[in-house]
Amino acid sequence: MEREGLEWIGAFLRLLVSWGASSAMIFGGVVPYIPQYRDIRRTQNAEGFSIYVCLMLLIANILRILFWFGHHFESPLLWQSIIMIVTMLLMLKLCTEVRVANELNPKRRSFTDFDTAFFWHWSRFIDYVQCVLAFTGVTGYITYLFLDSTLFVEILGFLAVFTEALLGVPQLYRNHQNYSTEGMSIKMVLMWTSGDTFKSAYFVLNQAPFQFTICGLLQVFVDIAILLQVYIYSAYPQKPVSHTTHATSAKAL
Repeated sequence: MEREGLEWIGAFLRLLVSWGASSAMIFGGVVPYIPQYRDIRRTQNAEGFSIYVCLMLLIANILRILFWFGHHFESPLLWQSIIMIVTMLLMLKLCTEVRVANELNPKRRSFTDFDTAFFWHWSRFIDYVQCVLAFTGVTGYITYLFLDSTLFVEILGFLAVFTEALLGVPQLYRNHQNYSTEGMSIKMVLMWTSGDTFKSAYFVLNQAPFQFTICGLLQVFVDIAILLQVYIYSAYPQKPVSHTTHATSAKAL
């Protein structure tokens, strides 16, 4: 009787740990953006955050959802992608509103202008939504046509996780351009690092597709590189965070 009780407790604890790990996978990815979102709202300045991070995460998670139709993986990873897409759209909405409000002599730019010089630097949030819907429609149709091809599905999965693995690169490049990490939330990067480490371990333990594991480790290396920038650029005098966005800055990453 006592042995059965211990087995029941052990099974319950394993189930609890499994639920906890799944919940961490689903919601853990969006947690790092909470401090950055709050910093932008508080300072009304989004110059320190690269919105190309949002672009890469939107692409990566849309491709990951399409990959699921050809190669089913764990449900927590699927839900993580859906929640991440919503989070990135909220980040874009805030960054767009703040940037437009701070611009001097703002000139309206829209997705339908098809001006590559101002790609992903439009004046209205709806333009970003239109771009995301257009990308989803095109890639979704292509996936539908080639869903029976194992090679196509595996390439799609690799592109999804490889794009996500490089999500820190725009921030890394922006910091390098400015020789400063001013305006970037260090808490966000620390959470990136811890989250990506946990995610990589989760992929290994749950025998996720190999693309997930390789690119998860690449993400950790990029996160560490950004943390090294924080240490290196701390020796440089920090640039004051301006509350006005000049026209030329629209082309910067």
